[in-house]
Amino acid sequence: MNGKLCFFAATAVAALMATSAFAACTGDMHVLASPADVKWGPAPPALPPGSQMAVMYGDPASKGFVSLRAKAPAGYAIPPHFHPTDEHVTVLSGTMTFGMGDKMDPKSETTVSAGGYFVAAAGMHHYAVTKDGAEIQVDLEGPFDITYVNPADDPRHK
Repeated sequence: MNGKLCFFAATAVAALMATSAFAACTGDMHVLASPADVKWGPAPPALPPGSQMAVMYGDPASKGFVSLRAKAPAGYAIPPHFHPTDEHVTVLSGTMTFGMGDKMDPKSETTVSAGGYFVAAAGMHHYAVTKDGAEIQVDLEGPFDITYVNPADDPRHK
């Protein structure tokens, strides 16, 4: 093993051990043993009806780190909107198409498949669509909030 690779491997192992020890010592470790342990329910009224959501960690209504999972059926769309904090999205299964701007425009879209990652910076106008259905994980700093670019798109007003 060359010197750089050996240093990288040793550093990675040390970091992993320190992280594991810290989580074990502080009692902050939260583990779901299997996908069957995830408790799904309807998405909140701020999102278009039809999707399901599960809180993996944190409280979406409070300050602090929050990890959510969402299942969106085929044809599901969230119109252009933005958030007060960064939103980190990992596509777990299926495909999700993300676009940027104030209107849905295929020219601004990028399709992300399972394993892919998308970041919407705080205040960035974006939207999401899935043609065939998708499961995603969204990590953010709470509290969760969503503002629709066009207030008429907000399901809370319908």
